[in-house]
Amino acid sequence: MKVTAVIGRNGSGKTQYIDQLRKKLASDSVRYIAFSDSYGPNVDSQYYLQLRWNQHDIDHETPTAGELLQRAYLLAGDDTEERRQMKEHLYQMFHMDGLLDKYIITLSSGELRKFQLTKTLFANPRLLIIDNPFIGLDAETRDQLKQLLLVLAQEREMEIILVIAKSDDIPEYVTETIETSPQETVPAHVLSKIHHEAILSLPYHDNDYNCQRVVDMKQVCIRYGERTILKDFDWTVMNGERWALSGQNGSGKSTLLSLICADNPQSYACDITLFDKPRGSGESIWDIKKHIGYVSPEMHRSYKRNLPCIRIVASGMMDSIGLYAVPNEQDYAKCRWWMDIFGIGHLADRPFLQLSSGEQRLVLLARAFVKDPQLLILDEPLHGLDLWNRRLVKDVIETFCQRRNKTMIMVTHYQEELPANITHRKFLARNL
Repeated sequence: MKVTAVIGRNGSGKTQYIDQLRKKLASDSVRYIAFSDSYGPNVDSQYYLQLRWNQHDIDHETPTAGELLQRAYLLAGDDTEERRQMKEHLYQMFHMDGLLDKYIITLSSGELRKFQLTKTLFANPRLLIIDNPFIGLDAETRDQLKQLLLVLAQEREMEIILVIAKSDDIPEYVTETIETSPQETVPAHVLSKIHHEAILSLPYHDNDYNCQRVVDMKQVCIRYGERTILKDFDWTVMNGERWALSGQNGSGKSTLLSLICADNPQSYACDITLFDKPRGSGESIWDIKKHIGYVSPEMHRSYKRNLPCIRIVASGMMDSIGLYAVPNEQDYAKCRWWMDIFGIGHLADRPFLQLSSGEQRLVLLARAFVKDPQLLILDEPLHGLDLWNRRLVKDVIETFCQRRNKTMIMVTHYQEELPANITHRKFLARNL
């Protein structure tokens, strides 16, 4: 049995090491899974941030998850009894039956991981390389995946390489560890005292909503065809509260957040109040968005243009994915300031798509904070971050939320990723 973990800090060369290894081996018996190719080039080219919730915009030629999986299954080998049993086992483990009729573009981040893993394992490769295998998966699925990888390594003699950003994700059965950077002890706090005080000293804005109810939802129902995502859902988030939102993959967490951010067209048919103002009472989408800082896996997938990182951060001021207005020097100074806070000031002029996925996530976090929002919506914000950067981001969140009129909603499948200042918790159960 051979299971190798490649571990190191964000930007330390893990991806380059794997790229060189793949070029050296160059074989059909080698399979590689990475976050960046969750959809695949043909489907991903038409993706935009709100497409997952604007299903009327989806091209009818867009395949479903079931169609793509069946195609991959048949291409990978003969339809033997052994392969059918393996297929059934994977479908049961990843709860794929409820996903098969979904358009591939509409899958959640965690559902996409399950889809890609299932598709790849159909090929029964000799060498399987997975980049950040456990991010985006709920705790139950992470445990099942770890057990499955052990079975594949032992019984099928499949060699497995796991590319991992944080050491606590390394399975106990790993036989070899390759470090691309020295492992270091992470202190209790990483954010410097100077940056801590600077965040607390940020000026307040005259146009802030000084409201009581930041979010108020009553009897919200969201359906797509025959599938109910949210049913008779009530939720109130008061000013200054910090919520941890959790639930299984596909339970509707990201859909819920899309209603708040006005990215989901069904939000206008729902009883939703934001910042004490009922939806549809005259506030435009952009009036709302300018008070919300947002980061998510969907947003990460939306950035396809290779712009300098400072322009990615600056786009947060305009609430755009691209940058359709040229910021002034004062705006750029704010961008550089927040990039320094997140330890990525040296990346300001680097092209975004040339960064590691962890570095990209830090850029998008700086984008979420740059306009000093009243409501932070952080959907899996620590995806792919090493232990040091996870601690840094938690420090920034905790410090930022000490200021008045700041509210936060955070989604994560890792309880240890939650900042210490969480005041409330909400669990979403998956509708069967």
